[in-house]
Amino acid sequence: MSETTPQPPHAPHLGGPAPHPGPPHPGPPHPGPPHPPAADHATAPQPQPPAPQHLTPQPPTPQTAAPQPAAEAPRTLQYRFDGPEDAPVLVIGPSLGTTWHMWDRQVPELAQHWRVFRYDLPGHGGAPAHAAPSVAELADRLIATLDGLGVQRFGYAGCSIGGAVGADLALRHPHRVASLALVASSPRFGTADEFRQRGVIVRANGLEPMARTAPERWFTPGFAAAQPAIVEWAVQMVRTTDPGCYIAACEALAAFDIRDHLGRIGVPTLVLVGAEDQVTGPAEARTLVAGIPDARLALVPGASHLAPVEQPAAVCDLLLTHFSTGWQDAPSAAPATPLVPGPATPATPFAPLAEIAPAPDAPEAVGPQRESRHERGAKVRREVLGDAHVDAVNASAGPFTEDFQELVTRYEWGEAWSRDGLDRRTRSCVTLTALVASGHLEGLAAHTRAALRNGLTPAEIKEVLLQTAVYCGIPAAGAAFTIAQSVIQEETTPPA
Repeated sequence: MSETTPQPPHAPHLGGPAPHPGPPHPGPPHPGPPHPPAADHATAPQPQPPAPQHLTPQPPTPQTAAPQPAAEAPRTLQYRFDGPEDAPVLVIGPSLGTTWHMWDRQVPELAQHWRVFRYDLPGHGGAPAHAAPSVAELADRLIATLDGLGVQRFGYAGCSIGGAVGADLALRHPHRVASLALVASSPRFGTADEFRQRGVIVRANGLEPMARTAPERWFTPGFAAAQPAIVEWAVQMVRTTDPGCYIAACEALAAFDIRDHLGRIGVPTLVLVGAEDQVTGPAEARTLVAGIPDARLALVPGASHLAPVEQPAAVCDLLLTHFSTGWQDAPSAAPATPLVPGPATPATPFAPLAEIAPAPDAPEAVGPQRESRHERGAKVRREVLGDAHVDAVNASAGPFTEDFQELVTRYEWGEAWSRDGLDRRTRSCVTLTALVASGHLEGLAAHTRAALRNGLTPAEIKEVLLQTAVYCGIPAAGAAFTIAQSVIQEETTPPA
């Protein structure tokens, strides 16, 4: 396909060009003249999220892959290039709720050495709102986009969910990734309950609660107080994200867990984290370093979750050093399975590179095994009812009841709830109705929570209970409304 490449704007989205090595830029970003938009060879995406005019020049028009049939359109991602066309490609991924502009302060410097490819998550930054249900699906769409552009081998840096995408690529497409940087990332992001709860809140209240609390998750208090324009820019990014795509990304993070596979990541890896990150902090970063054979940890002082925005110079320097010294040559042939190389030559010590973890023995490769009915049931039970509920049930089980819980896990969750004939939303509607009809209201609270997790809105739950009033009786439905109302209020109340 013929392509046009947007040139770097005269002033990046978050300010001027990335500073040279030294202290991070202390003051607010400076504006620059807008750059004319480049031509776009695909359907034009929606407008970029608004931001303060003194903060943001007009960005170049983003690109997408060549037009495809409607059925194939979701297989690619919105992207843009910066840097010389003949340079090695460096792919950079954003975090949940942000756009590729979170990397603007690093791109001018990185683009002097690499062909920088940035992408937006579905429904973010005006990208088409084709929700991706898993991290693997996001990685597949990224590979499809790169394939369409003829990009075979590349370095990769990603923040948060963008880091998860990079780790997935290194595991499933090891011959494509030359070097890896995981920024504010984790082998498992919190608990599944936390991210599914976010989905419940967004489904009931929209993205405003997430937008309002984003600054405290992303920035240190001092930075947020000193840079109100950047804070407002961050809030606007979240507000203009497609809610369905945000919820899908939360579900993708809830299901992401590569703790048992870290030893199979076989490329030089920089694990970079803000020293004050309360979302995916130093503890999660050290888990990555301990598990990845050739990994180094960099702690960035004075930074929280969005370290590339808060400490742009330090992050830029670390990326430059890592990708300049830890770039693995392309293999002669694509390996059939991921290989773990021997220890690589350590990179030149570079502040604030904090520690180098020893490479553990690589685990033996284990072939895929068929999931047992009990394992499948235990997984589905946790996905539907939540970790807290299942943990409480398991904790209360003793010798007298453990066989019954085994039966419930295998039969109810490993059989009925695991069938493909109905989706989980529909199963929740049936379950709520059955509980009201049978008078087993002791299970209604747990299954109201499950219904919210499975995608039902409070309004839809209300309609289900109204229907039960007609066919199951007013008294039973009245008691069900009382229970469901209490649960819905508790589950959908945004964080203070």
